[in-house]
Amino acid sequence: MNPPVEFDLHGLVGIRLLDAGPDETAAVSRQLGPIRSNLDREPDIVVRFVDRLPDTGDVRLLGVDDAGFTEDAFLVLRSRFKSRACVQIPFQDIGHRCEILCERGLIQVPLLIPILNLTALARGVLPLHASAFNYQGTGIVATGWSKGGKTETLLAFMAQGAEYVGDEWVYFRPDGTVVYGIPEPIRLWSWHLDQMPRYRGRVPGKQLVRLRALDMMLGLTNILPGNGNGGTGGKGVLTHRVRTLLRKQLHVDVTPERLFGTERCALKGAPDKIVWLASHDREETVLRPMDPEELARRMVFSLQEEQMGFLSYYWKFRFAFPEAANEFLDRSRQLQEELLRRTLENKECHELSHPYPGSIPSLFEALAPVCGTVQSPGSGD
Repeated sequence: MNPPVEFDLHGLVGIRLLDAGPDETAAVSRQLGPIRSNLDREPDIVVRFVDRLPDTGDVRLLGVDDAGFTEDAFLVLRSRFKSRACVQIPFQDIGHRCEILCERGLIQVPLLIPILNLTALARGVLPLHASAFNYQGTGIVATGWSKGGKTETLLAFMAQGAEYVGDEWVYFRPDGTVVYGIPEPIRLWSWHLDQMPRYRGRVPGKQLVRLRALDMMLGLTNILPGNGNGGTGGKGVLTHRVRTLLRKQLHVDVTPERLFGTERCALKGAPDKIVWLASHDREETVLRPMDPEELARRMVFSLQEEQMGFLSYYWKFRFAFPEAANEFLDRSRQLQEELLRRTLENKECHELSHPYPGSIPSLFEALAPVCGTVQSPGSGD
């Protein structure tokens, strides 16, 4: 038996791994970042690893090897990159103390981050899809829909000496006075590195070689039929698909410690200013004040969209066990909206509209003038 391994999300949610080998521990560490710490309390989430799940009868499949269920267990059968998995998740317990049972050999524990976020929500903590950083004594949270520019805003301010708090998910303390981050790897696209070459030297060499190879392969598609210069038919469709596939891989994942330096990873800040980022079809970058109530109303739907993958499995679970409702999950949207309104109330909020992809430095230029002092909600920029 391997000793327990524990992770602590800033005292908000505790996770314990039982009988995890080095590979399983590394997989979870990649998901959560370096928040490994001994808990001084009972964990909220337990992940137990076994060679094989107990045989509880025939498995009825939902989808093509996507999920399944027996007489008394619901199984998730896919992990990252659609790799095979076999994980028993008690959806009826999420929001309370729950134990996930995993067969070894996983790339990552499926749905772990959504389960962590919902566990935090049940404790009055607001998880928000956002980046966050501290700049000249001001804490800034940048949020919005996917591809709205959250990471780009973080990169722009980090280049000007800001402190890193978080990039993918941040967590507001119940009283709304502190925001915490997880030091997950940051996804940098090739165009990020082209605009911000200062970060290129922080990317591991093997990953840069991979990017260059992908760029060369993308360039070679220019001589194939259907390369965008009038090619049609089956070959043109194939070329378009190859180019699309290559473009989707033009990124690297780098830890914030490597990218910015450990001394600049605070992982904690005061959410003095909230910025709602939205890409638009114009060339200019525009900053305007925003009503906190409007921001809360919009973001509840962004949070719901981020949970779609998780909710799909919850609905499969309800299909398998119609009587096993989770009252907390069923009212999670209402809880998110209440916490958003309460957390953002009286916060200084702004809307930043910009082209995407656009100039990363222009995001700093537009936002920096309002980052020196905390203004009252609704005041001008």
